[in-house]
Amino acid sequence: MTLLKILLLPPTLNVLLVLLGLLLSPRRFLGALLIMLGLFGLLLLATPMASHALRQGLEPYPVPARAQLESAEAIVVLGGGRDYRAPEFGWGDAPANPTWRRLAYATHLHRQTELPILVSGGRVHDEEFAEASLMAAALRDVFDVPARWLEGESRSTAENARFSAEMLRAEGIERVAVVSQAWHLPRAVAEFESRGLAVIPAPTEFTSPPPEGLAAWLPRAYHLNQSTRALHEWLGRAAHRLRGLLP
Repeated sequence: MTLLKILLLPPTLNVLLVLLGLLLSPRRFLGALLIMLGLFGLLLLATPMASHALRQGLEPYPVPARAQLESAEAIVVLGGGRDYRAPEFGWGDAPANPTWRRLAYATHLHRQTELPILVSGGRVHDEEFAEASLMAAALRDVFDVPARWLEGESRSTAENARFSAEMLRAEGIERVAVVSQAWHLPRAVAEFESRGLAVIPAPTEFTSPPPEGLAAWLPRAYHLNQSTRALHEWLGRAAHRLRGLLP
């Protein structure tokens, strides 16, 4: 499944289109069309306008109201990746930037509500420490906030929901605020609800509007990365629709 996702997403998909076009020969219409599609598509996806359009459609949830948060019984923070051998914190590995954003917002919510926090993330590549351990260390050492529960077995959003729900239900908890990037939350909410939990979406890192004028169409590697993340999420949502988890 991981290999299939790599093949279906840029830049690998674009390279494959160009190679296929070369194989068919640029002198033929179809070959030239595939080469143009691969190259132009890569440039377009690297523009602020394209990455914003792709991400904006994934962000249906607003910031939760205070009254909604007060009805929750816990805050769940999903792992968003790790940086390997990050020396500055002295932990070995450290949370990746998307995870830091989630932890910062969870801290903000915790200080508003005093709700306990569950951090969820395992060892995707059999690392020494689960991502949940890194997240708990960041909450403790950087934000001075404790994590009450560490769910360190999950390797995917579906497993985040499965294992977190098992831990929370054992504590009698049925309603949670789930923290993740705004573009990731629809799929995460569907997974948690499928496990019988009532979910208050708590999105962070909304997409920023593109700049005005020509700058909105100037390609940059940053926006190609954002477009790739968005396309990955659209593929995930398509899979959820096939499973009946999303309308």
